[in-house]
Amino acid sequence: MSDENGSDGLDVDEEVDAEEDVSARERLEAEADRAVTEFDEGVVDLLAWVLDTETRARIYVYLRQHPGSTSEEVAKGTGLYPSTVREALAQLNEEETVERHKRESAGAGNNPYEYEAIPPSALVQDVVGQVQEQLNAVFNLDRRLDGDDADEETAPVRITVEDDE
Repeated sequence: MSDENGSDGLDVDEEVDAEEDVSARERLEAEADRAVTEFDEGVVDLLAWVLDTETRARIYVYLRQHPGSTSEEVAKGTGLYPSTVREALAQLNEEETVERHKRESAGAGNNPYEYEAIPPSALVQDVVGQVQEQLNAVFNLDRRLDGDDADEETAPVRITVEDDE
């Protein structure tokens, strides 16, 4: 309700404080949104390294957030082309990074596949195994180049990951 001077019953100082609060709140919300976006992009960058491409990383993240999605739902949710999503899902399924099963439906007709990404801990275990193999290959190469017994393979690097669960 406005008084005859056109104010809402707030004096000038109160109006300025209210505007500053709104402005501060908007800045905080914008900063929080930016931080989340940067965090998400950092996760996608890391997963792109682990999963070979940003496309596969975005699909993985989407499936972790929306388990049981169809390829069509993944394409719509990620903004990727449906054919790209189908191809990537087939590869990820073959590599056992995502699991696929037929969607159960009450009516007759086609039952599309739905997908679910493996837990990040399982993904890390796979990556650790690959890194360990590559490090051991490098160390064994050094031994061979130094003239040591080339027939004897050793595993000087062993990486273990403990699951908190």
